[in-house]
Formats: sequence, C-alpha cells, structure tokens
Amino acid sequence: MILLGLGANLPSSAGPPIATLEAALVQLEASGARIVARSRWFRTAPVPPSDQAWFVNAVARLETALEPIGLLAVLQKIEHAFGRRRALRNEARPLDLDLLDYDSRILDSAKLVLPHPRLHLRAFVLLPLRDVAPDWRHPVLGETVSELIAKLPADQIAAPLAP
Repeated sequence: MILLGLGANLPSSAGPPIATLEAALVQLEASGARIVARSRWFRTAPVPPSDQAWFVNAVARLETALEPIGLLAVLQKIEHAFGRRRALRNEARPLDLDLLDYDSRILDSAKLVLPHPRLHLRAFVLLPLRDVAPDWRHPVLGETVSELIAKLPADQIAAPLAP
C-alpha cells in the first residue's frame, strides 16, 4: 500500500487549493501512478499554528511501478509545476505532496524517510488516511491509524469539507 498526503493553502495556476489538488492527482496518473482511493477533503489549521490561510488536505492510496525515490522525484516535479518553491519550512504553499508510506518499508536516507517521520503526529494526515486505509498500521510504531488518532492533541483541527 502506497499512501500519499496532499495539501495546499494557496492558489496555483490550476485555481484554488481543491482545484490544484485534483489537477495534481491527474498529473500523477499521467506519470504512471494509479489512484486506488482518495479520502474526503479536509479543512485543516496550519501546523504549527500561524496566521497563514488554512489548508485543504487529503490522502490518496496509489499503485505504481516506481520505486520510492523515483516516485518522490515525480511528486516534486508535480509540486514545482504548480508553483511550489521550497524556501522556508512550514510556509504557505500551492501544493504539498508527501510520500507517507510505501508498502510499510522503512527507509532513512538523505532524500527520503519512510514512513513519513511526523505523520503519526498530525490530524491532517491521520484523519484522511483513515478514510482510505482504516486498517493501516504504522510500520515502526506498530499502532493502528485509530490508535494514533486517539493520541492526537485536542488543539489539532481537521474537519471534512462538505461535498
């Protein structure tokens, strides 16, 4: 199971955040990945808290023949195509694509850490992840997505957007 986190809080050439995220999924499929499932869209507060615009987040489950580093390169190319520039950590952005988990592999390299090192701490990842993989278990911690959600601090705000 390959899990991808999607987020945006600025418009892009494709339009507002949801339009950007949908266009990014189209680009991802054009690059050889298949979207097996996508969560609902969630409206989420910036982490850490700041005065920037709130995010739209989701998680997608993918299938691809690409290995993790190759998939990461595709994700970064798509981010760049929609205007993502990496200047400051946690800054507002038109598109953020995070490889969360790749078949429960554990990887710690200069280019990529799997599973994503902070996914278990974030409502904006765990709540949509539960939509597409309710039985998922963290490959390092051994805890289910529901167990991780139960440990989240109450101040993290992530609510599904109306359809």
